[in-house]
Amino acid sequence: MSGSPLLDPSVLFFVLGVCAGLIRSNLEIPAAIARFLSLYLLMALGLKGGFALSVSGIDGAILRDLGLAVLLAILVPLAGFALLKRFVPPLDALAIAATYGSVSAVTFITATQFLETASVEYGGHMSAAMALMESPAIIFAVLMANVYRSRAGQASAVPVSAVMRESFTEGAQILLLGSMVIGVLTGKAGQVIMDPFTGTIFKGMLAFFLLDMGIATAQRLADLKTVPKRLAFYGVIGPLVHASIALGLSWLFGLSVGNATLLMVLAASASYIAVPAVLKHALPESSPTLYLGLSLGLTFPFNILIGIPLYYGIARAVLGS
Repeated sequence: MSGSPLLDPSVLFFVLGVCAGLIRSNLEIPAAIARFLSLYLLMALGLKGGFALSVSGIDGAILRDLGLAVLLAILVPLAGFALLKRFVPPLDALAIAATYGSVSAVTFITATQFLETASVEYGGHMSAAMALMESPAIIFAVLMANVYRSRAGQASAVPVSAVMRESFTEGAQILLLGSMVIGVLTGKAGQVIMDPFTGTIFKGMLAFFLLDMGIATAQRLADLKTVPKRLAFYGVIGPLVHASIALGLSWLFGLSVGNATLLMVLAASASYIAVPAVLKHALPESSPTLYLGLSLGLTFPFNILIGIPLYYGIARAVLGS
């Protein structure tokens, strides 16, 4: 990719949003519009992945990639919790581990645009990998939270079955997977029909959404003042370690540079929408300032501005162009 990734218009709109938030501008995206933009991006991403799968089909390599994604979704929260419980109470550690064990759809979408601009091929099935990585960390956190509550003599007030149902029936996830199925079923003809929707306006809609995310990030930066310094380091070092694990698996199993980059991005990202919404009810004892301050105030901007091109550069150096 020629030039600096910071010169990508979408990334610059994210920077604009951060700046607007820091100077306390009254610039804002109405919540309903932000929600629409989020749903649009997921639908377009699902369709694009489905169209690609209609051409490539599903083979052993695709199933391998999806299996690696699920493996990472289990390893990351396990490792994160083992480390974090040394610095914060167990339920806070579980909430942070779940947040970092899950994924950020916007970070993933931004990474796909980065690869497309750099003319790097990747598999459409990586969208399915993203969907598969969202729930395991949530389920792990709720299971462990119930264990800790039982040890403390408290009732396990959060049924795991209810959390599993909420995780697997979450609207955004259904939209993503449903759009992918529609893309597979309609194939090339569907791609031609939907091209203005999934192609022409996609970049502009992503820029608009990243503007909103920049404003939200600026609002969360203040939370970092209350986060312990050792924990703040996890907001950057953790994603780098998680991406390194994904790179090692990619090298071991022979993934392409594009797919390895996206796997690294998924492993390095942290959820700031889906998981916090579940944690609010499943782990009310945990502090949102910690897991939201870290994920949205630190990790998200790090990945958008530095992480994505860094992961791609490392994957290209290790796996070859």
